[in-house]
Amino acid sequence: MPSQRFAPPSEVPGLTARRIAADIVDGVLHKHRTLDDQLDGAGAHPGLKTLADRDRALMRRLVATILRRLGTLGHVLSRLLDKGIPSDAPRAQSALLIGAAQILWMDVPDHAAVDLSVRLVQSDRRAARYAGLVNAVLRRCAREGKALVEEVTAQSLDLPPWLLARWSAHYGETVARDMALALGHEPSLDLTVKSDATQWASRLHGEVLPTGSVRTMLHGAVTMLPGFAEGQWWVQDAAAALPARLFGDIAGKSIADLCAAPGGKTAQLAQAGARVTAIDRSPARVARLRENLTRLSLQAETVVADAVEWAGPADGFDGILIDAPCTSTGTIRRHPDVSWLRQEADIATMTALQQRLLQKSVSLLKPGGTLVYCTCSLEPEEGEQAIAALLAAEPALRRVPIEAAEVSGLNEIITADGDLRTLPSHLPHADPKLGGLDGFFAARLVKS
Repeated sequence: MPSQRFAPPSEVPGLTARRIAADIVDGVLHKHRTLDDQLDGAGAHPGLKTLADRDRALMRRLVATILRRLGTLGHVLSRLLDKGIPSDAPRAQSALLIGAAQILWMDVPDHAAVDLSVRLVQSDRRAARYAGLVNAVLRRCAREGKALVEEVTAQSLDLPPWLLARWSAHYGETVARDMALALGHEPSLDLTVKSDATQWASRLHGEVLPTGSVRTMLHGAVTMLPGFAEGQWWVQDAAAALPARLFGDIAGKSIADLCAAPGGKTAQLAQAGARVTAIDRSPARVARLRENLTRLSLQAETVVADAVEWAGPADGFDGILIDAPCTSTGTIRRHPDVSWLRQEADIATMTALQQRLLQKSVSLLKPGGTLVYCTCSLEPEEGEQAIAALLAAEPALRRVPIEAAEVSGLNEIITADGDLRTLPSHLPHADPKLGGLDGFFAARLVKS
């Protein structure tokens, strides 16, 4: 048998996972493709079908670590390279990022990280001549990299400057730095359980959050975890689980969930006994929503339609939930590609759509009905300012402030106006991976 050293690159364990990771990182940074598009559905990377579960998990963690720490990686590599990262060979760039990310933040032996990055470069025609450079730089990274990271820990390099500037202006520099620090950690898995959260926390080796969600650090395929096939829980960030609870007792009431897919909030409303109509414009996303409801043994009417154009029933709804399309800057801890795919100009596009959805919801709401508006954005234009504009334009609406008791006594997530505002730095924990929330805004309004 030939020695491992002379095995073809495709036969070296772990190399395929790293090659796919390089392709996906390149897809985000140079082709502006989202992680979701590249990891799932019709546009998913074809090589994913060949990966074992363990290699798939490694690949996903590699990609997320690179995107989560991209600014710091750029600083470290620039200090270790005399002439900068080669721009004429994308695979050399990817190999350096992949190798450095493993050396600095992942539980991979340094020699393996270096060797596999060199092989990655050698297997690419345009990049092969940089194999010696990649080897030398990553060996230096193993010796000097952690000290270079320490140099810039306080500088929040892993956020685009425009986003950091916005957060500093709105939340203050200290809070903005705390949020940036929280985003640097791999998040836990949050679950909304149908019942007996304590039991499920024990079975899933997690803990029950103050809000009632179960948080676990278990890794691997979600579909293989206890309780998934039986429909006992669904994946949902703890912050995302709060808006649907703001309706109070909705047993028997008619609730429309606009922009409903993939269906976490629809499931909450149905579990609470509401008669739910779930609307989403994407047939594929509605199909997934239906699959989720079937697994959970929950009922809801589903509609494929653009909510802004949808006529709705003549008698309206008792309640409407809008989880509006947004810039999603509150989800960076789980979707680190958002940092590098969004631009400040996107905010205006999103706010225009949000205003149309809000105006439509007013026409669909019965007198006395409740409107809950939420976004997974940290930008005030998509939250506080959107509601202020709506209240100024619609005298029939009034805000019903959220009480601390409704959100498990977490006063820090309620604004001065009585709206909900969660931040990535909320719910701190001794283990940073078990702390944090997605950034969410929610407001509750009633139609007179």
